[in-house]
Amino acid sequence: MNTPDTTDPVPDSALDAATRLPSPRSRTMIDGMPAPTGTARLLIACPDARGIVATVAGFITEHGGNLLESDQHTDTEHGEFFMRAEFELAGCDLDRASFPSRWSPIADRHRMNWRIYWSEDVKRMAILVSREPHCLQDLLWRQAAGELPVAVPLVISNHETLRGIAEAAGIPFRHCPLDPARRGEQEQRVRERLEEAGVDFVVLARYMQILSADFLTAFATPIINIHHSFLPAFAGGDPYRQAYDRGVKIIGATSHYVTEELDAGPIIAQEVTAVTHRHSIADLKRKGRDLERMVLARAVRRHVEDKVLVSKGKTVVFD
Repeated sequence: MNTPDTTDPVPDSALDAATRLPSPRSRTMIDGMPAPTGTARLLIACPDARGIVATVAGFITEHGGNLLESDQHTDTEHGEFFMRAEFELAGCDLDRASFPSRWSPIADRHRMNWRIYWSEDVKRMAILVSREPHCLQDLLWRQAAGELPVAVPLVISNHETLRGIAEAAGIPFRHCPLDPARRGEQEQRVRERLEEAGVDFVVLARYMQILSADFLTAFATPIINIHHSFLPAFAGGDPYRQAYDRGVKIIGATSHYVTEELDAGPIIAQEVTAVTHRHSIADLKRKGRDLERMVLARAVRRHVEDKVLVSKGKTVVFD
């Protein structure tokens, strides 16, 4: 079953405020040092208040940044405000060394939880698999095609079945067989491989094992899972037989962050497709594999682009 596996990351428009201000002068040097290039992404979660969007836009522009994208959401039920701002660094006097001290007064005033990501930092994604190849193949193809801007330092599996796919793509493959009576030892080996590779997040591409609470506690890194149903329906084994026997009219797939509560982590992406009485179990499985590939890729891309914020067990996912 692929229910198992199952953490967390972070968490109109500001563009209007930014475009009323003069564009920063293009510079190749700042204080005698090479000017930063690329982009930065600022993620914010804080109590809702007036003027936050304008404050963020003004701060970026004041320091010579060019605001490229701005997304925001207010949770009126809980009084929470969420924002993602991506800005160009060319001509900007902010970098990873100076940003925290310059931003902190604003963040402290608004009681912000915030994170800053730099485009030059390519995320390192490990993939865990068992025997089913479709999600692994899709992720590796998208990475090779440039659709997923990530590095893949390794693929780990509890079976040898998919070694050829990983090695054909030039990705190291690590076999960590599982003896159910010694699960803790296998999880320790998996964790050691992940830590050695310095991964930023993990994708369970149909890894058919439940990750224990001990593993999740020790390995405090985001883990993304793909589930073969439109949660929470048809959890457990042989979901397509369950769906077929119930005569369902839609089937779906769900991608979510892994938490200690089985298949209850914050949902990143979901999709459904219509089925009829004319579809066989084989048809449902084929359509389900298509959904799993698409939904998992969408979730991974949103995570890589820093478009997902988590609060109170659910996600804010910006387009």
